[in-house]
Amino acid sequence: MSELKLNPHAAESLSQWHAMIRTGDLKALPELLDPQAVFRSPMAHTPYPGAPVVSMILNTVCQVFEDFTYHRELASADGLNVVLEFSAKVGEKQLKGIDMIRFNEQGKIVDFEVMVRPLSGLQALGEEMGKRLGAYLAASKA
Repeated sequence: MSELKLNPHAAESLSQWHAMIRTGDLKALPELLDPQAVFRSPMAHTPYPGAPVVSMILNTVCQVFEDFTYHRELASADGLNVVLEFSAKVGEKQLKGIDMIRFNEQGKIVDFEVMVRPLSGLQALGEEMGKRLGAYLAASKA
């Protein structure tokens, strides 16, 4: 596969994202998020808006996932979108998924969408995330 041809600012943000995932330290995540960023969950029909909510969700999911590994990266022709294929475990359930990340011209994340399979892995993820964030996410949508 050829090297990703990303907007330079998006490439820098993606590099920072990978560094945060490697270390498990997402303290710098808010700096990568556009204030109007949205998170699109594999469990919810409507997106979760706002950088604080996106940051809370991503920090929590990083605690829920075990043995998280990225496998492939694909980029759009405009250099502002990436698709990152991953695998992980939630409890005893194995899952595969993709993170679809859209950046703005300044390299800030404006849209973070996750898709997960199989259904049993998605259900385990949804159950664990609901335990940890259900009340917070309900309040953020109100």
